[in-house]
Amino acid sequence: MSDTNQPTLPDRLAIDPRSPHYVKEVFEHNIGIRFNGKERTDVEEYCISEGWIKIASPKALDRRGQPMLIKLKGTVEAYYC
Repeated sequence: MSDTNQPTLPDRLAIDPRSPHYVKEVFEHNIGIRFNGKERTDVEEYCISEGWIKIASPKALDRRGQPMLIKLKGTVEAYYC
């Protein structure tokens, strides 16, 4: 399952390149997120040790026009597909 050229998945990761938790090398591979035992494809950011994910709000926007993020707490698993 683990490939030698895949970097270790960080404890916290964000898909936004402006975030300090964005790691470009990780996104060169397919990543899966399992939240509370269910596969999620809408995760914007996650933290395994704190047990949360952030997903985009369907309608609300912040002052920069980006979707507001909603934090959901539970069991988070990140893995390479």
